[in-house]
Amino acid sequence: MPSTRLHLRQRSPMNLPLVTTLAPRLRRNPPHTAIGIHKSRCRFLQPFSLAGLSGMFSALARARNADRNRRRLRAPICAVLLLAGASRGLAQCQGKLSSLAVAADCTARHVAPLNQADIDPHKPYSLEELIDIAESNNPQTRIAWESAKQGAARLGMARSEYYPHLAALALAGDFRTIEPWPKPLGAPNGYFLVDSPILESGVELIYNVYDFGGRAGRVEASKALRLAAAAAFQRTNQAVAFAVVTDYFNLLTAAERLEASRQIVKTAQTTQEAAEAQLANGRSTLPDVLNARAAAAQALYDLQASIGGVDTARVVLRETLGVEPSDAIQVQQPTNLPLPGEVAESTASLVDKARQQRPDLSAISEKLRAASAELKAAKSEYRPKILFGASAAQQALWPGTNAPGPNQLGHASEPVWNVGVTARWTIFDGGLRKHEVLMAEAKRRAAEDEKREKEDAIGREVWTAYVQFRTAVRQHEAAETLLTSASTSYDASLDAYRYGVKNLVDLVTAENQLAQARLAVVQSRSAVRINATNLDYATGNLLRSQPPVAQPVGKNP
Repeated sequence: MPSTRLHLRQRSPMNLPLVTTLAPRLRRNPPHTAIGIHKSRCRFLQPFSLAGLSGMFSALARARNADRNRRRLRAPICAVLLLAGASRGLAQCQGKLSSLAVAADCTARHVAPLNQADIDPHKPYSLEELIDIAESNNPQTRIAWESAKQGAARLGMARSEYYPHLAALALAGDFRTIEPWPKPLGAPNGYFLVDSPILESGVELIYNVYDFGGRAGRVEASKALRLAAAAAFQRTNQAVAFAVVTDYFNLLTAAERLEASRQIVKTAQTTQEAAEAQLANGRSTLPDVLNARAAAAQALYDLQASIGGVDTARVVLRETLGVEPSDAIQVQQPTNLPLPGEVAESTASLVDKARQQRPDLSAISEKLRAASAELKAAKSEYRPKILFGASAAQQALWPGTNAPGPNQLGHASEPVWNVGVTARWTIFDGGLRKHEVLMAEAKRRAAEDEKREKEDAIGREVWTAYVQFRTAVRQHEAAETLLTSASTSYDASLDAYRYGVKNLVDLVTAENQLAQARLAVVQSRSAVRINATNLDYATGNLLRSQPPVAQPVGKNP
Protein backbone atom coordinates (compact mmCIF):
# COMPACT_ATOMS: atom_id res chain seq x y z
CA MET A 1 0.00 0.00 0.00
CA PRO A 2 1.28 3.51 -0.67
CA SER A 3 2.72 5.26 2.33
CA THR A 4 1.14 8.31 3.90
CA ARG A 5 2.72 11.71 3.45
CA LEU A 6 1.68 14.95 5.06
CA HIS A 7 3.24 18.20 3.88
CA LEU A 8 3.01 21.17 6.24
CA ARG A 9 4.35 24.51 5.17
CA GLN A 10 4.37 27.60 7.33
CA ARG A 11 2.14 30.15 5.66
CA SER A 12 -0.74 32.38 6.66
CA PRO A 13 -3.18 30.63 9.00
CA MET A 14 -6.20 28.98 7.47
CA ASN A 15 -9.36 31.05 7.81
CA LEU A 16 -12.53 29.17 8.66
CA PRO A 17 -14.73 30.49 5.81
CA LEU A 18 -12.38 28.75 3.37
CA VAL A 19 -13.73 25.40 4.57
CA THR A 20 -16.89 26.04 2.59
CA THR A 21 -14.91 26.47 -0.60
CA LEU A 22 -12.90 23.30 -0.02
CA ALA A 23 -15.88 20.96 0.18
CA PRO A 24 -16.53 20.80 -3.60
CA ARG A 25 -12.86 20.05 -4.25
CA LEU A 26 -12.87 17.24 -1.70
CA ARG A 27 -15.93 15.67 -3.32
CA ARG A 28 -14.23 15.61 -6.71
CA ASN A 29 -11.11 13.78 -5.44
CA PRO A 30 -10.69 10.10 -4.51
CA PRO A 31 -11.89 9.09 -1.06
CA HIS A 32 -8.50 8.03 0.35
CA THR A 33 -6.16 10.95 -0.27
CA ALA A 34 -3.28 12.48 1.60
CA ILE A 35 -3.37 16.21 2.24
CA GLY A 36 -0.93 19.07 2.27
CA ILE A 37 -1.49 22.53 3.73
CA HIS A 38 -0.15 25.23 1.48
CA LYS A 39 -1.30 28.80 0.97
CA SER A 40 -4.09 28.32 3.52
CA ARG A 41 -5.78 25.40 1.80
CA CYS A 42 -5.77 21.59 1.73
CA ARG A 43 -3.81 20.21 -1.21
CA PHE A 44 -4.20 16.60 -2.42
CA LEU A 45 -0.91 14.80 -2.94
CA GLN A 46 -1.15 11.04 -3.36
CA PRO A 47 -3.39 8.09 -2.45
CA PHE A 48 -3.02 6.34 0.86
CA SER A 49 -4.67 3.44 2.63
CA LEU A 50 -7.01 3.77 5.56
CA ALA A 51 -4.50 1.74 7.53
CA GLY A 52 -2.15 4.71 7.29
CA LEU A 53 -4.49 7.09 9.09
CA SER A 54 -2.68 6.59 12.38
CA GLY A 55 0.55 7.77 10.80
CA MET A 56 -1.23 10.78 9.43
CA PHE A 57 -2.59 11.77 12.83
CA SER A 58 0.87 11.32 14.34
CA ALA A 59 2.24 13.72 11.78
CA LEU A 60 -0.58 16.15 12.58
CA ALA A 61 0.27 15.97 16.28
CA ARG A 62 3.94 16.68 15.60
CA ALA A 63 2.99 19.61 13.42
CA ARG A 64 0.77 21.13 16.10
CA ASN A 65 3.46 20.80 18.73
CA ALA A 66 6.02 22.41 16.42
CA ASP A 67 3.94 25.54 15.82
CA ARG A 68 0.99 25.88 18.22
CA ASN A 69 0.26 29.51 17.49
CA ARG A 70 -0.06 29.37 13.72
CA ARG A 71 -1.06 25.82 12.78
CA ARG A 72 -3.37 24.69 15.57
CA LEU A 73 -6.50 25.01 13.40
CA ARG A 74 -5.28 24.25 9.90
CA ALA A 75 -4.28 20.59 10.09
CA PRO A 76 -7.25 19.31 12.14
CA ILE A 77 -9.68 21.07 9.83
CA CYS A 78 -8.12 19.42 6.77
CA ALA A 79 -8.11 16.04 8.50
CA VAL A 80 -11.78 16.34 9.40
CA LEU A 81 -12.63 17.28 5.82
CA LEU A 82 -10.55 14.38 4.55
CA LEU A 83 -12.31 11.85 6.76
CA ALA A 84 -15.67 13.29 5.75
CA GLY A 85 -14.76 12.74 2.12
CA ALA A 86 -13.56 9.21 2.88
CA SER A 87 -16.76 8.36 4.73
CA ARG A 88 -18.86 9.54 1.83
CA GLY A 89 -17.03 7.11 -0.43
CA LEU A 90 -16.73 9.51 -3.36
CA ALA A 91 -20.39 10.42 -3.63
CA GLN A 92 -19.61 12.55 -6.66
CA CYS A 93 -19.45 11.13 -10.17
CA GLN A 94 -19.51 14.51 -11.89
CA GLY A 95 -16.81 16.95 -12.89
CA LYS A 96 -14.75 16.30 -16.00
CA LEU A 97 -16.33 13.72 -18.28
CA SER A 98 -14.64 10.33 -18.58
CA SER A 99 -15.38 7.23 -20.60
CA LEU A 100 -18.84 5.68 -20.48
CA ALA A 101 -17.50 2.60 -18.71
CA VAL A 102 -15.96 4.70 -15.93
CA ALA A 103 -19.13 6.76 -15.54
CA ALA A 104 -21.28 3.61 -15.43
CA ASP A 105 -19.03 2.03 -12.80
CA CYS A 106 -18.99 5.19 -10.67
CA THR A 107 -22.77 5.66 -10.69
CA ALA A 108 -23.25 1.98 -9.87
CA ARG A 109 -20.86 1.97 -6.91
CA HIS A 110 -21.84 5.24 -5.26
CA VAL A 111 -25.04 6.84 -4.09
CA ALA A 112 -26.34 10.12 -5.42
CA PRO A 113 -25.92 12.93 -2.86
CA LEU A 114 -29.09 13.52 -0.88
CA ASN A 115 -28.27 16.56 1.23
CA GLN A 116 -29.16 19.94 -0.22
CA ALA A 117 -26.31 22.42 -0.33
CA ASP A 118 -26.36 25.48 1.89
CA ILE A 119 -25.65 28.70 0.00
CA ASP A 120 -23.77 31.35 1.93
CA PRO A 121 -25.48 34.64 0.95
CA HIS A 122 -22.34 36.61 1.77
CA LYS A 123 -19.85 34.48 -0.16
CA PRO A 124 -19.22 35.22 -3.86
CA TYR A 125 -19.26 31.89 -5.72
CA SER A 126 -17.11 31.21 -8.74
CA LEU A 127 -18.54 29.59 -11.85
CA GLU A 128 -16.70 26.32 -11.11
CA GLU A 129 -18.20 26.17 -7.62
CA LEU A 130 -21.69 26.84 -8.97
CA ILE A 131 -21.37 24.01 -11.50
CA ASP A 132 -20.21 21.63 -8.76
CA ILE A 133 -23.14 22.58 -6.52
CA ALA A 134 -25.61 22.11 -9.36
CA GLU A 135 -24.25 18.68 -10.28
CA SER A 136 -24.76 17.59 -6.68
CA ASN A 137 -28.16 19.18 -6.03
CA ASN A 138 -30.06 19.60 -9.28
CA PRO A 139 -32.88 17.02 -9.40
CA GLN A 140 -32.16 16.22 -13.04
CA THR A 141 -28.67 14.94 -12.23
CA ARG A 142 -30.06 12.79 -9.41
CA ILE A 143 -32.73 11.35 -11.71
CA ALA A 144 -30.11 10.52 -14.33
CA TRP A 145 -27.87 9.04 -11.63
CA GLU A 146 -30.63 6.73 -10.42
CA SER A 147 -31.39 5.71 -14.01
CA ALA A 148 -27.74 4.75 -14.42
CA LYS A 149 -27.93 2.68 -11.23
CA GLN A 150 -30.98 0.92 -12.66
CA GLY A 151 -28.92 0.03 -15.73
CA ALA A 152 -26.26 -1.54 -13.51
CA ALA A 153 -28.93 -3.50 -11.63
CA ARG A 154 -30.42 -4.67 -14.92
CA LEU A 155 -27.01 -6.01 -15.97
CA GLY A 156 -26.67 -7.87 -12.67
CA MET A 157 -30.07 -9.47 -13.21
CA ALA A 158 -29.08 -10.63 -16.69
CA ARG A 159 -25.78 -12.07 -15.49
CA SER A 160 -27.55 -14.05 -12.79
CA GLU A 161 -28.75 -16.46 -15.49
CA TYR A 162 -25.21 -17.84 -15.76
CA TYR A 163 -25.39 -19.06 -12.16
CA PRO A 164 -27.39 -21.99 -10.79
CA HIS A 165 -30.52 -21.14 -8.87
CA LEU A 166 -30.74 -22.81 -5.46
CA ALA A 167 -33.97 -22.84 -3.45
CA ALA A 168 -35.01 -24.24 -0.10
CA LEU A 169 -38.23 -26.24 -0.11
CA ALA A 170 -40.64 -27.19 2.65
CA LEU A 171 -43.82 -29.20 2.30
CA ALA A 172 -46.57 -30.18 4.74
CA GLY A 173 -49.73 -31.78 3.47
CA ASP A 174 -52.12 -34.68 3.27
CA PHE A 175 -52.87 -36.61 0.10
CA ARG A 176 -55.75 -39.02 -0.53
CA THR A 177 -55.62 -41.37 -3.54
CA ILE A 178 -57.76 -44.20 -4.86
CA GLU A 179 -55.98 -47.50 -5.33
CA PRO A 180 -57.95 -50.12 -7.38
CA TRP A 181 -57.95 -53.59 -5.74
CA PRO A 182 -59.73 -56.83 -6.58
CA LYS A 183 -62.76 -57.60 -4.42
CA PRO A 184 -61.76 -61.26 -3.92
CA LEU A 185 -58.48 -60.04 -2.38
CA GLY A 186 -60.20 -58.06 0.33
CA ALA A 187 -61.49 -54.81 -1.22
CA PRO A 188 -65.25 -54.71 -0.64
CA ASN A 189 -65.74 -51.93 -3.17
CA GLY A 190 -62.95 -52.92 -5.58
CA TYR A 191 -60.57 -50.18 -4.32
CA PHE A 192 -58.92 -48.75 -1.25
CA LEU A 193 -58.58 -45.12 -0.12
CA VAL A 194 -55.00 -44.29 0.82
CA ASP A 195 -54.32 -41.24 3.03
CA SER A 196 -50.73 -39.99 3.06
CA PRO A 197 -49.85 -37.18 5.53
CA ILE A 198 -46.38 -35.94 4.57
CA LEU A 199 -43.65 -33.61 5.81
CA GLU A 200 -40.71 -32.78 3.57
CA SER A 201 -37.84 -30.27 3.64
CA GLY A 202 -34.91 -29.97 1.28
CA VAL A 203 -33.16 -27.98 -1.43
CA GLU A 204 -33.58 -27.74 -5.18
CA LEU A 205 -31.00 -26.71 -7.79
CA ILE A 206 -31.75 -25.66 -11.38
CA TYR A 207 -29.07 -24.65 -13.87
CA ASN A 208 -29.42 -23.51 -17.47
CA VAL A 209 -26.65 -25.46 -19.16
CA TYR A 210 -27.10 -24.11 -22.70
CA ASP A 211 -29.73 -22.01 -24.46
CA PHE A 212 -28.12 -21.19 -27.85
CA GLY A 213 -27.29 -17.56 -27.11
CA GLY A 214 -30.34 -16.43 -25.15
CA ARG A 215 -28.49 -15.50 -21.99
CA ALA A 216 -25.60 -13.99 -23.93
CA GLY A 217 -28.00 -11.77 -25.87
CA ARG A 218 -29.71 -10.54 -22.73
CA VAL A 219 -26.40 -9.79 -21.03
CA GLU A 220 -25.11 -7.95 -24.09
CA ALA A 221 -28.32 -5.91 -24.24
CA SER A 222 -28.04 -5.06 -20.55
CA LYS A 223 -24.44 -3.96 -20.97
CA ALA A 224 -25.43 -1.64 -23.81
CA LEU A 225 -28.37 -0.20 -21.87
CA ARG A 226 -26.08 0.37 -18.88
CA LEU A 227 -23.70 2.39 -21.04
CA ALA A 228 -26.64 4.22 -22.60
CA ALA A 229 -27.81 5.26 -19.14
CA ALA A 230 -24.28 6.41 -18.28
CA ALA A 231 -24.19 8.47 -21.49
CA ALA A 232 -27.54 10.02 -20.60
CA PHE A 233 -26.13 10.83 -17.16
CA GLN A 234 -23.16 12.59 -18.75
CA ARG A 235 -25.38 14.56 -21.11
CA THR A 236 -27.54 15.59 -18.17
CA ASN A 237 -24.45 16.90 -16.40
CA GLN A 238 -23.54 18.85 -19.53
CA ALA A 239 -27.06 20.26 -19.76
CA VAL A 240 -27.03 21.30 -16.11
CA ALA A 241 -23.58 22.86 -16.47
CA PHE A 242 -24.72 24.78 -19.56
CA ALA A 243 -27.80 26.00 -17.69
CA VAL A 244 -25.59 27.19 -14.81
CA VAL A 245 -23.23 28.99 -17.20
CA THR A 246 -26.18 30.64 -18.93
CA ASP A 247 -27.76 31.76 -15.66
CA TYR A 248 -24.37 32.89 -14.34
CA PHE A 249 -23.72 35.17 -17.29
CA ASN A 250 -27.35 36.30 -17.29
CA LEU A 251 -26.85 37.41 -13.70
CA LEU A 252 -23.65 39.23 -14.62
CA THR A 253 -25.47 40.79 -17.57
CA ALA A 254 -28.30 41.91 -15.30
CA ALA A 255 -25.74 43.45 -12.93
CA GLU A 256 -24.00 45.22 -15.82
CA ARG A 257 -27.38 46.38 -17.14
CA LEU A 258 -28.07 47.78 -13.69
CA GLU A 259 -24.81 49.68 -13.78
CA ALA A 260 -25.64 50.92 -17.28
CA SER A 261 -29.06 52.01 -16.02
CA ARG A 262 -27.38 54.03 -13.28
CA GLN A 263 -25.19 55.69 -15.91
CA ILE A 264 -28.31 56.39 -17.97
CA VAL A 265 -29.90 58.03 -14.93
CA LYS A 266 -26.83 60.23 -14.47
CA THR A 267 -26.91 61.16 -18.14
CA ALA A 268 -30.61 62.01 -17.95
CA GLN A 269 -30.03 64.12 -14.84
CA THR A 270 -27.19 65.91 -16.61
CA THR A 271 -29.55 66.66 -19.50
CA GLN A 272 -32.20 67.90 -17.06
CA GLU A 273 -29.70 70.16 -15.31
CA ALA A 274 -28.59 71.57 -18.66
CA ALA A 275 -32.20 72.25 -19.64
CA GLU A 276 -32.93 73.97 -16.33
CA ALA A 277 -29.76 76.05 -16.71
CA GLN A 278 -30.82 77.09 -20.21
CA LEU A 279 -34.27 78.00 -18.88
CA ALA A 280 -32.70 80.13 -16.18
CA ASN A 281 -30.64 81.94 -18.83
CA GLY A 282 -33.70 82.47 -21.00
CA ARG A 283 -32.42 80.18 -23.77
CA SER A 284 -34.96 77.41 -23.27
CA THR A 285 -38.63 76.95 -22.65
CA LEU A 286 -40.55 75.27 -19.85
CA PRO A 287 -41.76 72.42 -22.12
CA ASP A 288 -38.11 71.58 -22.83
CA VAL A 289 -37.41 71.35 -19.11
CA LEU A 290 -40.49 69.22 -18.58
CA ASN A 291 -39.38 66.87 -21.35
CA ALA A 292 -35.96 66.56 -19.73
CA ARG A 293 -37.57 65.84 -16.36
CA ALA A 294 -39.78 63.19 -17.99
CA ALA A 295 -36.71 61.57 -19.53
CA ALA A 296 -35.01 61.52 -16.12
CA ALA A 297 -38.11 59.99 -14.53
CA GLN A 298 -38.21 57.36 -17.27
CA ALA A 299 -34.55 56.54 -16.56
CA LEU A 300 -35.35 56.10 -12.86
CA TYR A 301 -38.27 53.84 -13.80
CA ASP A 302 -36.00 51.71 -16.00
CA LEU A 303 -33.48 51.59 -13.15
CA GLN A 304 -36.02 49.90 -10.89
CA ALA A 305 -36.71 47.36 -13.62
CA SER A 306 -32.98 46.64 -13.81
CA ILE A 307 -32.83 46.15 -10.04
CA GLY A 308 -35.68 43.65 -10.29
CA GLY A 309 -33.90 41.93 -13.17
CA VAL A 310 -30.86 41.29 -10.97
CA ASP A 311 -32.98 39.79 -8.19
CA THR A 312 -34.87 37.63 -10.69
CA ALA A 313 -31.60 36.38 -12.19
CA ARG A 314 -30.43 35.37 -8.71
CA VAL A 315 -33.63 33.40 -8.10
CA VAL A 316 -33.28 31.61 -11.46
CA LEU A 317 -29.66 30.72 -10.72
CA ARG A 318 -30.53 29.24 -7.33
CA GLU A 319 -33.30 27.22 -8.92
CA THR A 320 -30.86 25.81 -11.46
CA LEU A 321 -28.48 24.91 -8.64
CA GLY A 322 -31.27 22.84 -7.08
CA VAL A 323 -31.40 24.80 -3.82
CA GLU A 324 -34.23 26.69 -2.17
CA PRO A 325 -35.41 29.55 -4.44
CA SER A 326 -34.28 32.91 -3.11
CA ASP A 327 -32.34 35.99 -4.21
CA ALA A 328 -29.66 35.40 -1.55
CA ILE A 329 -26.64 34.49 -3.65
CA GLN A 330 -23.51 36.30 -4.77
CA VAL A 331 -21.26 35.43 -7.70
CA GLN A 332 -17.69 36.35 -8.49
CA GLN A 333 -16.95 38.65 -11.36
CA PRO A 334 -14.71 36.86 -13.90
CA THR A 335 -11.23 38.32 -13.75
CA ASN A 336 -8.72 38.15 -16.60
CA LEU A 337 -11.28 36.30 -18.70
CA PRO A 338 -10.75 37.36 -22.32
CA LEU A 339 -13.76 37.45 -24.57
CA PRO A 340 -13.78 34.63 -27.15
CA GLY A 341 -13.81 35.91 -30.69
CA GLU A 342 -12.95 33.16 -33.17
CA VAL A 343 -13.23 29.45 -33.90
CA ALA A 344 -10.12 27.86 -35.34
CA GLU A 345 -11.78 24.66 -36.58
CA SER A 346 -14.04 24.43 -39.59
CA THR A 347 -17.72 23.71 -39.12
CA ALA A 348 -17.31 20.32 -40.84
CA SER A 349 -14.62 19.42 -38.32
CA LEU A 350 -16.86 20.58 -35.45
CA VAL A 351 -19.73 18.44 -36.72
CA ASP A 352 -17.49 15.37 -36.94
CA LYS A 353 -16.16 16.10 -33.47
CA ALA A 354 -19.67 16.43 -32.08
CA ARG A 355 -20.77 13.13 -33.59
CA GLN A 356 -17.80 11.43 -31.95
CA GLN A 357 -18.16 12.82 -28.43
CA ARG A 358 -21.80 13.81 -27.90
CA PRO A 359 -23.08 11.59 -25.03
CA ASP A 360 -26.66 11.63 -26.30
CA LEU A 361 -25.57 10.16 -29.64
CA SER A 362 -23.51 7.57 -27.76
CA ALA A 363 -26.62 6.68 -25.76
CA ILE A 364 -28.60 6.06 -28.96
CA SER A 365 -25.76 3.97 -30.40
CA GLU A 366 -25.78 1.83 -27.28
CA LYS A 367 -29.56 1.48 -27.52
CA LEU A 368 -29.10 0.25 -31.09
CA ARG A 369 -26.57 -2.31 -29.89
CA ALA A 370 -29.01 -3.37 -27.18
CA ALA A 371 -31.81 -3.80 -29.73
CA SER A 372 -29.59 -6.05 -31.88
CA ALA A 373 -28.75 -8.15 -28.83
CA GLU A 374 -32.43 -8.42 -27.88
CA LEU A 375 -33.17 -9.65 -31.40
CA LYS A 376 -30.51 -12.32 -30.96
CA ALA A 377 -32.08 -13.37 -27.66
CA ALA A 378 -35.56 -13.48 -29.21
CA LYS A 379 -34.39 -15.75 -32.03
CA SER A 380 -32.77 -18.13 -29.54
CA GLU A 381 -36.25 -19.03 -28.26
CA TYR A 382 -36.75 -21.10 -31.41
CA ARG A 383 -34.04 -23.49 -30.21
CA PRO A 384 -34.07 -25.95 -27.32
CA LYS A 385 -32.79 -25.32 -23.83
CA ILE A 386 -30.73 -27.81 -21.86
CA LEU A 387 -31.42 -27.70 -18.14
CA PHE A 388 -29.77 -29.50 -15.26
CA GLY A 389 -31.87 -30.13 -12.17
CA ALA A 390 -31.32 -31.77 -8.81
CA SER A 391 -33.08 -31.92 -5.47
CA ALA A 392 -32.54 -33.54 -2.10
CA ALA A 393 -34.90 -33.69 0.87
CA GLN A 394 -35.86 -35.46 4.05
CA GLN A 395 -39.33 -36.93 3.70
CA ALA A 396 -41.61 -38.21 6.45
CA LEU A 397 -44.73 -40.17 5.48
CA TRP A 398 -47.59 -41.70 7.55
CA PRO A 399 -49.76 -43.61 5.03
CA GLY A 400 -53.06 -45.24 5.97
CA THR A 401 -55.96 -47.03 4.23
CA ASN A 402 -59.64 -47.72 4.82
CA ALA A 403 -59.08 -51.47 4.75
CA PRO A 404 -60.66 -53.32 7.68
CA GLY A 405 -58.34 -54.24 10.47
CA PRO A 406 -55.08 -52.70 11.67
CA ASN A 407 -53.08 -50.43 9.33
CA GLN A 408 -50.62 -52.56 7.39
CA LEU A 409 -48.67 -49.57 5.92
CA GLY A 410 -45.58 -48.46 7.82
CA HIS A 411 -44.30 -45.01 8.74
CA ALA A 412 -41.25 -43.78 6.79
CA SER A 413 -38.73 -40.96 7.33
CA GLU A 414 -35.94 -41.19 4.79
CA PRO A 415 -33.78 -38.94 2.60
CA VAL A 416 -34.97 -38.72 -1.02
CA TRP A 417 -33.31 -37.13 -4.05
CA ASN A 418 -33.44 -36.84 -7.81
CA VAL A 419 -31.04 -35.55 -10.47
CA GLY A 420 -31.26 -35.26 -14.22
CA VAL A 421 -30.76 -33.31 -17.44
CA THR A 422 -33.76 -32.00 -19.39
CA ALA A 423 -33.92 -30.82 -22.98
CA ARG A 424 -36.90 -28.50 -23.46
CA TRP A 425 -37.96 -27.45 -26.96
CA THR A 426 -41.13 -25.45 -27.42
CA ILE A 427 -43.00 -26.69 -30.49
CA PHE A 428 -46.03 -24.40 -30.43
CA ASP A 429 -46.70 -21.27 -28.41
CA GLY A 430 -49.49 -19.51 -30.29
CA GLY A 431 -47.13 -17.11 -32.10
CA LEU A 432 -45.40 -15.76 -28.98
CA ARG A 433 -41.85 -16.23 -30.28
CA LYS A 434 -42.74 -14.93 -33.72
CA HIS A 435 -44.11 -11.67 -32.38
CA GLU A 436 -41.19 -11.28 -29.98
CA VAL A 437 -38.84 -11.43 -32.99
CA LEU A 438 -40.99 -8.98 -34.95
CA MET A 439 -41.01 -6.57 -32.01
CA ALA A 440 -37.22 -6.82 -31.60
CA GLU A 441 -36.68 -6.15 -35.31
CA ALA A 442 -38.96 -3.12 -35.20
CA LYS A 443 -37.15 -1.85 -32.11
CA ARG A 444 -33.80 -2.16 -33.87
CA ARG A 445 -35.07 -0.32 -36.97
CA ALA A 446 -36.47 2.44 -34.75
CA ALA A 447 -33.07 2.78 -33.04
CA GLU A 448 -31.35 3.03 -36.43
CA ASP A 449 -33.74 5.77 -37.51
CA GLU A 450 -33.31 7.57 -34.19
CA LYS A 451 -29.54 7.49 -34.58
CA ARG A 452 -29.75 8.85 -38.11
CA GLU A 453 -32.10 11.62 -36.97
CA LYS A 454 -29.81 12.50 -34.05
CA GLU A 455 -26.78 12.72 -36.34
CA ASP A 456 -28.66 15.15 -38.58
CA ALA A 457 -29.85 17.11 -35.54
CA ILE A 458 -26.30 17.35 -34.20
CA GLY A 459 -25.10 18.80 -37.49
CA ARG A 460 -27.92 21.33 -37.42
CA GLU A 461 -27.27 22.24 -33.78
CA VAL A 462 -23.54 22.74 -34.37
CA TRP A 463 -24.17 24.92 -37.41
CA THR A 464 -26.78 26.94 -35.51
CA ALA A 465 -24.48 27.40 -32.51
CA TYR A 466 -21.62 28.44 -34.79
CA VAL A 467 -23.75 31.00 -36.65
CA GLN A 468 -25.14 32.37 -33.38
CA PHE A 469 -21.62 32.73 -31.95
CA ARG A 470 -20.33 34.42 -35.10
CA THR A 471 -23.33 36.77 -35.10
CA ALA A 472 -22.83 37.58 -31.40
CA VAL A 473 -19.17 38.44 -32.00
CA ARG A 474 -20.06 40.75 -34.87
CA GLN A 475 -22.85 42.36 -32.88
CA HIS A 476 -20.47 42.98 -29.99
CA GLU A 477 -17.97 44.64 -32.31
CA ALA A 478 -20.75 46.80 -33.73
CA ALA A 479 -21.99 47.61 -30.21
CA GLU A 480 -18.53 48.77 -29.15
CA THR A 481 -18.37 51.03 -32.20
CA LEU A 482 -21.91 52.24 -31.50
CA LEU A 483 -21.01 53.08 -27.89
CA THR A 484 -17.97 55.09 -28.95
CA SER A 485 -19.97 57.00 -31.54
CA ALA A 486 -22.94 57.55 -29.21
CA SER A 487 -20.70 58.82 -26.40
CA THR A 488 -19.00 61.27 -28.73
CA SER A 489 -22.35 62.35 -30.18
CA TYR A 490 -23.88 62.96 -26.76
CA ASP A 491 -20.91 64.97 -25.50
CA ALA A 492 -20.97 67.10 -28.64
CA SER A 493 -24.76 67.56 -28.47
CA LEU A 494 -24.56 68.55 -24.80
CA ASP A 495 -21.90 71.18 -25.50
CA ALA A 496 -23.83 72.45 -28.51
CA TYR A 497 -27.05 72.66 -26.47
CA ARG A 498 -25.32 74.61 -23.73
CA TYR A 499 -24.07 77.08 -26.32
CA GLY A 500 -27.52 77.30 -27.88
CA VAL A 501 -26.53 75.70 -31.17
CA LYS A 502 -28.83 72.66 -30.80
CA ASN A 503 -32.22 72.23 -29.25
CA LEU A 504 -33.34 69.83 -26.55
CA VAL A 505 -34.81 67.37 -29.03
CA ASP A 506 -31.34 66.78 -30.51
CA LEU A 507 -29.85 66.35 -27.06
CA VAL A 508 -32.53 63.87 -25.93
CA THR A 509 -32.08 61.91 -29.14
CA ALA A 510 -28.34 61.65 -28.51
CA GLU A 511 -29.06 60.68 -24.92
CA ASN A 512 -31.36 57.83 -26.00
CA GLN A 513 -28.78 56.61 -28.50
CA LEU A 514 -26.15 56.54 -25.78
CA ALA A 515 -28.46 54.61 -23.44
CA GLN A 516 -29.23 52.05 -26.14
CA ALA A 517 -25.54 51.72 -26.97
CA ARG A 518 -24.62 51.03 -23.34
CA LEU A 519 -27.26 48.34 -23.05
CA ALA A 520 -26.26 46.87 -26.41
CA VAL A 521 -22.64 46.48 -25.28
CA VAL A 522 -23.73 44.74 -22.09
CA GLN A 523 -26.14 42.43 -23.89
CA SER A 524 -23.76 41.59 -26.73
CA ARG A 525 -20.89 40.78 -24.38
CA SER A 526 -23.08 38.32 -22.51
CA ALA A 527 -24.35 36.86 -25.79
CA VAL A 528 -20.77 36.17 -26.91
CA ARG A 529 -19.95 34.23 -23.75
CA ILE A 530 -23.24 32.30 -23.67
CA ASN A 531 -23.04 31.40 -27.36
CA ALA A 532 -19.42 30.33 -26.95
CA THR A 533 -20.54 27.98 -24.18
CA ASN A 534 -23.44 26.83 -26.35
CA LEU A 535 -20.93 25.92 -29.05
CA ASP A 536 -19.09 23.73 -26.54
CA TYR A 537 -22.40 22.21 -25.49
CA ALA A 538 -23.48 21.52 -29.07
CA THR A 539 -20.18 19.81 -29.88
CA GLY A 540 -20.18 17.79 -26.64
CA ASN A 541 -17.00 19.55 -25.54
CA LEU A 542 -18.46 20.94 -22.33
CA LEU A 543 -16.97 19.50 -19.09
CA ARG A 544 -14.22 17.72 -21.03
CA SER A 545 -10.51 18.10 -20.50
CA GLN A 546 -10.15 19.97 -23.77
CA PRO A 547 -9.74 23.66 -24.63
CA PRO A 548 -12.96 25.51 -25.51
CA VAL A 549 -14.00 25.55 -29.14
CA ALA A 550 -14.20 29.36 -29.21
CA GLN A 551 -10.96 31.12 -28.32
CA PRO A 552 -9.91 34.77 -27.93
CA VAL A 553 -8.62 36.29 -31.12
CA GLY A 554 -5.02 35.25 -31.73
CA LYS A 555 -5.07 32.46 -29.10
CA ASN A 556 -5.81 29.15 -30.80
CA PRO A 557 -5.46 25.91 -28.83
